[in-house]
Amino acid sequence: MWHHDILSTIGKTPLIRLNRVTSHLRATVLAKVEYFNPGNSVKDRIALKMVEDAEKKGILKPGGTIIECTSGNTGMGLALVAAVKGYRCIFTITDKQSKEKIDILKAIGAEVIICPTNVPPEDPQSYYSVARRLSQEIPNSFFPFQYDNLSNTQAHYETTGPEIWEQTEGKVTHFVAGMGTCGTICGTSRYLKHQNPKIKTIGIDTEGSLLKKYIETGEIDMSEVGPYLLEGIGEDFIPANLDVSVIDYVIKVSDKDAALMARKLARLEGLFVGWSCGAAVHGALEYARSLSANDIVVVLLPDHGSRYLAKIYNDTWMQDHNFLEQESLSTAEDVIRSKNGKNRLLYVTKKDSLTHAISLMRENSISQLPVIENGQIVGSVNESRLLNMLIDDPSLKDCSVEQAMEDPFPFVLPTTRIDVISKMITSETPAVIVQNPDHTYDIITKSDLINILIH
Repeated sequence: MWHHDILSTIGKTPLIRLNRVTSHLRATVLAKVEYFNPGNSVKDRIALKMVEDAEKKGILKPGGTIIECTSGNTGMGLALVAAVKGYRCIFTITDKQSKEKIDILKAIGAEVIICPTNVPPEDPQSYYSVARRLSQEIPNSFFPFQYDNLSNTQAHYETTGPEIWEQTEGKVTHFVAGMGTCGTICGTSRYLKHQNPKIKTIGIDTEGSLLKKYIETGEIDMSEVGPYLLEGIGEDFIPANLDVSVIDYVIKVSDKDAALMARKLARLEGLFVGWSCGAAVHGALEYARSLSANDIVVVLLPDHGSRYLAKIYNDTWMQDHNFLEQESLSTAEDVIRSKNGKNRLLYVTKKDSLTHAISLMRENSISQLPVIENGQIVGSVNESRLLNMLIDDPSLKDCSVEQAMEDPFPFVLPTTRIDVISKMITSETPAVIVQNPDHTYDIITKSDLINILIH
């Protein structure tokens, strides 16, 4: 059986249990992984729903133009729909969005206009205002405006909520999701609460957003609004899709905590997800501390990590924003740098004598050497093995290294973390070779690792 087009693959995303990041919890935490949608995000659901509803109402006609303000993911979904249905699309996006998101939108055929982030929504330069103005100027255009378009909420009431209910066999007790347009959390929560009013919904907000205080107090406090880097959640106004009655609790998560959790999900759970996914899981784990073994928490992960390669998955970017702890930054490159210029790689060739190899190791207080021929590392020797050979048969002292060498030490890249390297260095494998981009080599031993950790 085949699909009629790519749009029919939207939805029915898997529910995957989190295991390693939740090992300290009693509750079961399940991730609704939305990057399995064709556009790699939860926004595919609302893109299709908003366009189909506009077509039914006669708002969007053949040959029309879809114009939307987006943080990237809704634009991707709309671009897919436009490609299949033959519409032109123009998207306004803020300058804080990742380059990957912009490039992806262009690849699907969208025209992208980049607008400043730190201006109020009513400012003529804001991505809201620019999109609205273009929709008024371009004939036969449709401005979905996902924030106030109630098809957004309805899409999740009709698809995401029922999927979670069915996948958990009605056993879900808590639902956690980020809050941006608020369509995802409110539509899903409304459906789940219709099935079981006891289900609790936890919203994830970000520092610099006014949503948490508004939901808790009903007050729009502009003093809450400030700059933040997180993409996809948080707002400086109240979207029409926000239904306070279906949200029970709100947790704010910082840019840094969200980024670190996203990276942890990739390393520990194999889930290569986006920045706001890290925020959702960080908040879910914080809330779940007090839950019992009978509780089942579903946390929605909106998108894929490929859209954040230049940001949260880039160590330099993370370091520039002080998001990485020092121990997290230690890599093979850091170890080599810590040697303070003692980086000259000592080695022997296959034709060197065993006596020469042992002398070289003793003179430099090292216990192993790589064997290099024609600029390539072809093997290794270590002091213990050579001494044992000479004790057994002293006449071997003039034999060549080739007769005693073992396999080469493992190779690592300069970016390999020291926690990985430490697991590679054993009594049988006393060192690793760092292969540099310029085709030169360095060596790291156990003593090198100890030195960087204690200084």
